[in-house]
Amino acid sequence: MGMQPVNEALLEQIERYIEKLFVPRDEALEQNLKDTEAAGLPAIAVSPDQGRMMYILAKMAGAKRILEIGTLGGYSTTLLARALPAGGKLVTLELKAENAAVARKNLDRAGVGHFVEIRVGRAGDTLDKMIAAHEEPFDFIFIDADKTGYVGYLNQVLQLSHSGTVIIGDNLIRHGDAIPGSVNPDEMALGVRAFNELIATHPRLESILLPILKDKIDGMSISRVK
Repeated sequence: MGMQPVNEALLEQIERYIEKLFVPRDEALEQNLKDTEAAGLPAIAVSPDQGRMMYILAKMAGAKRILEIGTLGGYSTTLLARALPAGGKLVTLELKAENAAVARKNLDRAGVGHFVEIRVGRAGDTLDKMIAAHEEPFDFIFIDADKTGYVGYLNQVLQLSHSGTVIIGDNLIRHGDAIPGSVNPDEMALGVRAFNELIATHPRLESILLPILKDKIDGMSISRVK
């Protein structure tokens, strides 16, 4: 067959190959995406293979308490909740009440609603309240919301972490727009670039950034709190 040039068709082919091997068909998640689209929410959920990786990472971390920033329709929320043991808890933060309502329906139908508390409002404000209330630290944290807020979110979630907490960040390559030297990066690209540089040098973190193949190339970070 030989080496193929890297293009969108090849990226799609690789993604389909991985999903076919490692991501079992899931009616609850398929319906989640349909209902999310029907409600007019943007199609920006994590990819199935990305969600599978997060599920495995949360299991490996032995997570009993999970924090998610950015609920949308509850797709990644469902996968993370499935990684929890009996008695576990997932707190997910969502800006818009209408999105939270779609997510609640999806989570309950998937049978994981009892694990999940959705808190509606600006994530930065909610995190400040959680810090002030000295909430119990989380074992696993997923950041997937407003990209311009990522640096602020990281500084906040570190106050809700303990040694060994795993922190995941999403959408960190943006098809190259986040890389220094890219042409006309937007606010979101600049936001994640600052986040990438922070996790790379933060004294409390050990981190890596992985490229993620979708229709375009994106990235996901994995950090562990020292």
